[in-house]
Amino acid sequence: MDNLSVSMKVAAAGLDVESLRMRVVSENLANAQSTSDLKGGDPYQRKLVNFETIVLRESDASSVGVSGISGDKRDFQMTFDPGHPAANEAGYVKMPNVNPIIEMADMREANRSYQANLEVFKQARELIGMTIELMRSGR
Repeated sequence: MDNLSVSMKVAAAGLDVESLRMRVVSENLANAQSTSDLKGGDPYQRKLVNFETIVLRESDASSVGVSGISGDKRDFQMTFDPGHPAANEAGYVKMPNVNPIIEMADMREANRSYQANLEVFKQARELIGMTIELMRSGR
């Protein structure tokens, strides 16, 4: 496989991973205040995308993939709200372990990585097109 094709394949994998990451961050933000409907129950748990390195057998390159999506193990925040349906006996409600500031930073990073991979893909595609034109004009 030639270098430009490998570059496009690696960039496409990066686009897929960062797209999933942005969807997960969006879900986290949408559920930042989602509590349980059950008394003392657990609220929404922040999700994390787990990355893995994938070695491309047809070249010496490595790419990125997703090994899974896991729940953030950090503790839930406790808020005093005795009238809430999910309040425990002491009147505290477990709130999601989602910090909107961290989520926005993650979204910004994922967006920048997505844009960088998109630019690599565009450049490789343009170079392939230029190579084809050079080959046509050489006849």
